Amino acid sequence: MKKLYMMLGALLFMVACDNDLDQFPTNIASSDSLEDFTGVLNAAYFYQHGSVTPMAVMGDFRADNAIMEEEPYPSFDRFNGDLVDMEDQFFGPFYTALYKSILSANNVIENSTSTTQVGEAKFLRALSYFKLVRVFGDVPINLTATPSTTDNSILARQPVSAVYGVITSDLEDAIAALGNAGLSSGRATQIAAQALLGKVYMQTGDTGSAATQLAAVVNGAGAAGISLQANFADIFGVDNDLNSEIIYAAQISSSIVDEYGFSEFWSWSAGLDTKSLLPLDPDLIAAFDASPGDLRRAVTINEELMASPKFPQTGGPDHDWIELRLGGIILLYAEALNENGNTAGALTELNKIRTRAGLDNSTATTAAEVRQAIADERRLELAFEGHRWFDLVRTNTVDQEMGVTVNPQYHLFPLPISEVLASFGVITQNAGY
Repeated sequence: MKKLYMMLGALLFMVACDNDLDQFPTNIASSDSLEDFTGVLNAAYFYQHGSVTPMAVMGDFRADNAIMEEEPYPSFDRFNGDLVDMEDQFFGPFYTALYKSILSANNVIENSTSTTQVGEAKFLRALSYFKLVRVFGDVPINLTATPSTTDNSILARQPVSAVYGVITSDLEDAIAALGNAGLSSGRATQIAAQALLGKVYMQTGDTGSAATQLAAVVNGAGAAGISLQANFADIFGVDNDLNSEIIYAAQISSSIVDEYGFSEFWSWSAGLDTKSLLPLDPDLIAAFDASPGDLRRAVTINEELMASPKFPQTGGPDHDWIELRLGGIILLYAEALNENGNTAGALTELNKIRTRAGLDNSTATTAAEVRQAIADERRLELAFEGHRWFDLVRTNTVDQEMGVTVNPQYHLFPLPISEVLASFGVITQNAGY
């Protein structure tokens, strides 16, 4: 089957510790006696699963694509300190899963003699820290497989700039170490690392470096076997996992026990969780109304059910979570080109996505108009894929698009209180929570 099965590695690494930075897998042989790190690497992949649904909820329900109904869940739609009540279901599992993935990746990086394994591990570590820094801002950095259990200074949150330094370094190493043979098996690849690095540079405002990396992805996609799906609907659904548009996805299988013990992303978007039976935000409907003839509409929203059919419920527990796909990268590349003064090139890339959606070429002409057109297109193209909120924060358009004035401290989410307490205050909480 197409799935990247990780049961063995996951079982080896399921351990409980006082906090998520000093976990050492005491139930397996020490790394000094291991020769094959395949299971350890697979554990790093497996632990990404726990970040999927929290990221999906933060990306769409915090923004103007989806809404919650049952208290205290509507705290996602309020910009105050109420979100701390969501630790158990979202922020705690998210934080724990990613630091477990980081620890497993560290073990591979320190000890494996396989260049490919180390490259994959560096990609996964970079992906983990990228998720953490966008959600929480400053976070602890651990780059060793055996962190001290007595020196709590390792738990101190490090500046965003330092976290991005780790991310970019790891991705540069991954690009150098990896080829693209892993695409068909769902593993990290060179082009996935390039795509993620381009996305990272866009996040940090380095649009020049972003354009270079994103150009490499867009121009090298064909040679790597990556292409836009002709039919937008064919990107989604369990039968379409690992289709030609997917650059990297977290592979999920119902045959593998997921550590995340709550409703999964496909349940939330479809209105199958009682906390949000009608999740579709009317503002997203209005956005599609402003794009008449858009072929993505029926794939993305169902006005009768006020939900999203994007991830069909048949085979729901087997849906892969798409981290990077060519459609999203093309739009990010268009944005990078526009921000670097190449508005004509930006329109060329934007219109690739509009053409597939059954729309005419964009009528935008100025850089400001093209910037807004790209932002609008990203919303329609990527709705319910966990991008919207992070795009708004990245482009400093939260207030403009949400229609309210939001204190910037609520652009970030609360760290798990359990981690703050377990560290005896070494880990500090974000302002406002």
